[in-house]
Amino acid sequence: MTIHATASVDASVTMADDVVIGPWCVVGPGVALAEGVELRGHVVVERDTIVGPRTVIHPFAVVGGDPQHMGYKGETVRLEIGADNVIREHATLNRGTPQGHGVTRIGSNNLLMTGAHVGHDCVVGDNVVMANNATLGGHAVVGDKVFLGGLCAVHQNGRVGEGAMVGGLSAVTRDVIPFGSVWGNHARLHGLNLVGLKRRGYGKADLRRLLGAYREMFEGEGAFADRLDAAEGEYADLPEIMRIIAFIREDSRRPLCLPER
Repeated sequence: MTIHATASVDASVTMADDVVIGPWCVVGPGVALAEGVELRGHVVVERDTIVGPRTVIHPFAVVGGDPQHMGYKGETVRLEIGADNVIREHATLNRGTPQGHGVTRIGSNNLLMTGAHVGHDCVVGDNVVMANNATLGGHAVVGDKVFLGGLCAVHQNGRVGEGAMVGGLSAVTRDVIPFGSVWGNHARLHGLNLVGLKRRGYGKADLRRLLGAYREMFEGEGAFADRLDAAEGEYADLPEIMRIIAFIREDSRRPLCLPER
C-alpha cells in the first residue's frame, strides 16, 4: 500500500496491499478499503464505510459523512460502496440512519460527477451516472443504468426505475418509471428513454412495440388501472413492460411522474 506522509489514517482502518492514499487524505475509524482503491488526495472517508475494489475517489470528496437528519444522535450507521466506481471532486455520500435502513448503498460501475450528493439511506444500483451536482434526497432508490442530469434533484423517498433518464435541472417529486424519460420543473414524463434503449441494443422492431405499450398505458383512454391491466395481458412477452407495471404496483401509494394531458 502507498500512504502519503501527509495523510491521516485511523489505526482501525483495514485496507488491501495495493491501496493508494494520496496527500492530505483523512480516513476515519471503521473504514475498509478493498483492493485497488485509490484516494487521489484531499479525500475524507469519515467513518464506518466500505469502499469496494478499484473504486477511485477524487479530491475534496467527502464519503461516509454523518447523515443530514435531525434525528441522528451519533448511532453507528454505515455506507457501502461497490466495485469500480468513480467518485469525482466535491461529491458527498452520507451514511444511513437508525430511522431508515441504517446503511446507504452504492452499487458498482457508477460515475458520480463533481458535486453529486447521495443522501442517507439511499440505494443506488449499478452503471448509474450522476452528472454534476445531481442530488438524491434521503431514502431515494435509483435502479441500474439510470442517467441523472446535471443539477437535477430527486425528492426524499423518490424512486427512479432502471434505465430511466432524468433531464438536467429537473425537480423530481414523483416516481419515474423504468426506462422513462423525464424533464422539467417539476419533472413530467415525456416518453421512454430511447437513447438508453438503443445503446443497450434494442432494434427498431423492439422499440416500436415498447412505444406502443407505453402509449396504451400512459396516453390511452379510460382508467389508468384498466390500461395497466390491458397492457399486462397484451405485452406479457415484453419483460421491460412487465417491469414498468411491477414498479408502479410495487408502491401504489406513491405519485408517479406522468405525461401532461
